[in-house]
Amino acid sequence: MEHTYEYAWIIPLLPLPVPLGIGLGLIFFPTATKNLRRMWSFHSVFLLSIVMVFSADLSIQLVNRSSIFQYVSSWTINNDVSLEFGYLIDPLTSIMSILITTIGVLVLIYSDNYMFYDQGYLRFFAYMSFFNASMLGLVTSSNLIQIYIFWELVGMCSYLLIGFWFTRPLAANACQKAFVTNRVGDFGLLLGILGLYWITGSFEFRDVFEIFNNLISNNGVNLVFGTFCVLLLFSGAVAKSAQFPLHVWLPDAMEGPTPISALIHAATMVAAGIFLVARLFPLFISVPYVLNFISFLSTLTVLLGATLAIAQKDMKRSLAYSTMSQLGYMMLALGMGSYRTALFHLITHAYSKALLFLGSGSIIHSMEAIVGYSPNKSQNMGLMGGLIKYVPITKTAFFLGTLSLCGIPPLACFWSKDEILNDSWLYSQIVGILACSTAGLTAFYMFRIYLLTFEGHLNINFQNYSGKTGSLAYSISLWGKDSPKTKKKQISLVTLLPLPMKSNTDTSFFSRKTSPLNNSVFHPFIRINHFDTKKALSYPHEVDNTMLFPLLILVFFTLFIGVIGIPFTQDGKDLDILSKWLNSSINLLHQNFSNSMEWYEFVTNAIFSISIAFFGIFIAFLLYKPVYSSFKNLNLINLLTKKISKKLFREKIKNIIYNWSYNRGYIDVFYKEFLTNGIRGLAEFTQFFDRRIVDGITNGVGVMSFFVGEGLKYVGNGRISSYLFFYLVFLICFLIYFLFF
Repeated sequence: MEHTYEYAWIIPLLPLPVPLGIGLGLIFFPTATKNLRRMWSFHSVFLLSIVMVFSADLSIQLVNRSSIFQYVSSWTINNDVSLEFGYLIDPLTSIMSILITTIGVLVLIYSDNYMFYDQGYLRFFAYMSFFNASMLGLVTSSNLIQIYIFWELVGMCSYLLIGFWFTRPLAANACQKAFVTNRVGDFGLLLGILGLYWITGSFEFRDVFEIFNNLISNNGVNLVFGTFCVLLLFSGAVAKSAQFPLHVWLPDAMEGPTPISALIHAATMVAAGIFLVARLFPLFISVPYVLNFISFLSTLTVLLGATLAIAQKDMKRSLAYSTMSQLGYMMLALGMGSYRTALFHLITHAYSKALLFLGSGSIIHSMEAIVGYSPNKSQNMGLMGGLIKYVPITKTAFFLGTLSLCGIPPLACFWSKDEILNDSWLYSQIVGILACSTAGLTAFYMFRIYLLTFEGHLNINFQNYSGKTGSLAYSISLWGKDSPKTKKKQISLVTLLPLPMKSNTDTSFFSRKTSPLNNSVFHPFIRINHFDTKKALSYPHEVDNTMLFPLLILVFFTLFIGVIGIPFTQDGKDLDILSKWLNSSINLLHQNFSNSMEWYEFVTNAIFSISIAFFGIFIAFLLYKPVYSSFKNLNLINLLTKKISKKLFREKIKNIIYNWSYNRGYIDVFYKEFLTNGIRGLAEFTQFFDRRIVDGITNGVGVMSFFVGEGLKYVGNGRISSYLFFYLVFLICFLIYFLFF
């Protein structure tokens, strides 16, 4: 076992040969590297799979031995500062490494097909491998400085991946927005690390925890200053994990390719903030009122994320706000002191959200065959509907992920979310009410996504058409157009023929009055001609097996991963695997994580949360006509829909809730008007003051000196007549002033 731990350093280093090999290959052997590009995807998957197996082995050893392992070596040593570099293997590290590697491997397999025709294929896998390596380095870090180094590398990789299609203005703006927003939190994190070093004189976790706790308990440090340093550390997590008010970058990050969204939202960037608070949890529990502040801020995030998701038309943007809300649940659990529950929800949510994002990628991949690459169309749920018979496997996977996120048993998120809701009631009734209300909103907006996407009828009508002219359906170029070389490799052509057809009426609860679906529009019909078989295929269609395989594996995790946290006892034996896993770090956190209860107690607590979820699902079924139409003969639903929905919901509540949600709570508008424009105005005023006042005074002194000199040269010319003339002039002026004034 000790021998195995000694090789734990390979966890962050093993994925690095891929980006290094791709970079060197493109420099020295560009043609061969591009021709053998799929070899690098295989290497990416293979190397990360080795890390996955190694991480699983370390986790098994942790559970069996109930111990932690740390290795450090000196990096920089002098009389004042000693910096060390190493790795820490404990349950938190093993949980995060398993999440990163399992989801990372599946996303890489999925990406091989999803990004196959993109000109940035090699660059994509280089970024992804470096992203995984950076995140693995973050979770294995043994001190605060090392965490900050990898923290910044994760931010850099996210910037590159979000702006992967950087020639598109929206993608370029999105990556810049993510970069700037995270710099705010990262600057606070750096200040917090430096403040803790000033207090404790160390960057090592165990030393920092022990010294800081002793100083706080013995009044050896100013409590206000210590609290301020800990809050600065938390600001880094606020930005990375998209907590209010630094959440604004997350929905715009959807401009990157969908596999990137799946990786960021499931196990890497947004999980980094949760990991940071969990890693530094002994600091947070030692300072009064900090956990209360965390719970308050995370409650706002939970509610805000859910309300902003209920009216979004973009599928990925809705899922992004869902991630924001679920991250708020995790942070809320940490704020309430429920360390185990937060990590449990991090695990269950990671697999469920990866399933949902990869499922949405399959849907978008199919929609692009109809409308071409256009995020406004291929990701717009208003243009979807009726896909259930075209993508049955994707539909089933997405449906299970939706049920899991809604908290329906026995799927993964049910077990963890139910614990958070129970803890919230014990913590505060107000927090419990808000958390449970958000659970109902989660069920509502998740089934809204599902119903708009799969149920009802297609909002784009298509049929077979035999024509000779056509245009490419799927843009496979980085630049938004298909190059001549790319066209030769394209396997299909799409013929678009517009016909006047009356569109289906948008009967969704949050349909906009200005929606083009409310008018008569032109819809294309499509025929796909394959060059090899000349066989016409209608779209949308199910994706290839290499994209379905990760979905099926994630379905398995979504169904059964909740087993590791079952909080039950049977015959006096604790069935909670996660608690046993975490108890090996008891020496670090000084608490026991057992959360066992009897079956009847658990069922009693779960009935309420399940009822809330089903109520949200029922409202979603009720308010979206593609599904409601099959129940239109029920008098109760007719009564509710006709008398209540049309008069109250559609006229009053719709305008308030829809505008609030669709416009992102006007938070982006506020930031633009008061922060962006305010800073711009301040900069313009500073420029004016510098050029007109500061430079004006300096230039004015020079001009005055010039004129004074010019005047004096006529006075001091050496002529007595000139001296007498000026003398008489000044004398007359003096006499006039003296006599009359």
